[in-house]
Amino acid sequence: MLTSLLPTTERALLRRLAREQRDGRAPSLIAGLVRDGETIWVDTRGWVGGEPATADTQYRIGSITKTFVAVLVMRLRDEGRLDLADRVEDHVPGTSVGERPIWQLLAHNSGLTAEPNSAWWERTPGVDSETFLDEIDKDAMRPYPQQVFHYSNVGFGLLGELVARHRGADWTEALQREILDPLGMRRTTTHPVAPYARGWAVHPWADLVQEEPTEDAKAMAPAGQLWSTVDDMARWMNFLGGDTGEVLHPDTVMEMRTPTTVDDAGTWTAGIGLGLQLQRHRGRRLAGHSGSMPGFLANLLVDPDENTGAVFLANATAGPSGALAVDLLDILEEHEPRVPEPWQPAPVDPALLELTGLWYWGPTAHVVRILPDGMLDLVPWQGKGRASRFRPNADGTWTGLDGYHRGEWLRVGRAADGTPNHLDLNTFIFTRSPYDPNAPVPGGAESWR
Repeated sequence: MLTSLLPTTERALLRRLAREQRDGRAPSLIAGLVRDGETIWVDTRGWVGGEPATADTQYRIGSITKTFVAVLVMRLRDEGRLDLADRVEDHVPGTSVGERPIWQLLAHNSGLTAEPNSAWWERTPGVDSETFLDEIDKDAMRPYPQQVFHYSNVGFGLLGELVARHRGADWTEALQREILDPLGMRRTTTHPVAPYARGWAVHPWADLVQEEPTEDAKAMAPAGQLWSTVDDMARWMNFLGGDTGEVLHPDTVMEMRTPTTVDDAGTWTAGIGLGLQLQRHRGRRLAGHSGSMPGFLANLLVDPDENTGAVFLANATAGPSGALAVDLLDILEEHEPRVPEPWQPAPVDPALLELTGLWYWGPTAHVVRILPDGMLDLVPWQGKGRASRFRPNADGTWTGLDGYHRGEWLRVGRAADGTPNHLDLNTFIFTRSPYDPNAPVPGGAESWR
């Protein structure tokens, strides 16, 4: 147990953890919280081999494995070895999903079946990649591809093969070399390494347990093979929140956290990004993944805006609820809300000052201000309109990071004397006064009456 939290906070967190372990009847349950890159709390209930689990005890993390595979695919994209719009056939030929783009496998809307056409893959010895690929035939497709979210373990088995073919080695070798070693995640492995928890099934009507199998999934391993610890999952939460080291650009991780499909329109509460599960909870946007394999349950969530994250690992096939991770974040927010840092003056490029202040999109007033990190913030003056942050580019343009203007270019137009007189946001012209006649505003008003 760490000591960076108030005793009342630790008590509330422990009580929530203890209730989940008792009510879910998990032989052991361990959880952790991170904030600002540091692990601030770890606690456990139950026993592993007669002793409490520790932050170094391995559990099988199931489908959290998919987040690692997704990062390997995004690395290939960022290296220019593939485009997410490429057909699967261009990289792994010969399957029924060949005409689908790669991004649909990451986002679970390719139309692929959820499970492979073989014996129950989680509980039986796995098959090799050749056999696995042969089974992805026309019967592996489900209706409504490209429109409907349909979770597919098979899709991530296929993505693991894609990684292997590009790297010329098994996907696990790429994982070790490209992610685990650079991030110092020495206790994340494809097979258990002591100390580790054994997986149990708990009898539904009696307090009895039975050990579950831990088969090697082989070709399906990218869907749920990995084992890890709370310590390593803390590092992974920080990674998914944006502390990516040299493994991936933070903008790429932000792209992975962007919804591609949602379960309900409008005020969506759950969705999927590129290899990440997404939630909206009490105004917060959370990203991560749940995991389950015979004998094990896990869930990991990060709140990038608050730079916090929660994870739990349990050695039970069923019982503990995925809501535990969300509840732990809620308790942290309730008991120890973040205290804002004091404002203080900061150096600003003088050339940026002339871009600040009021700008008009037609008759609608917007304000441009400089953020502490040197980006521009374009927001409606009275809250009605489209807002976005803009990151500077080397050529003097700016790229939108949020909302409607995400990915769009902002260019600064200048008068003959060099003074900025309009902003060109992907052909939308913002001027210093409404429909400024001295700026290029097609269809501008001739006069005001």
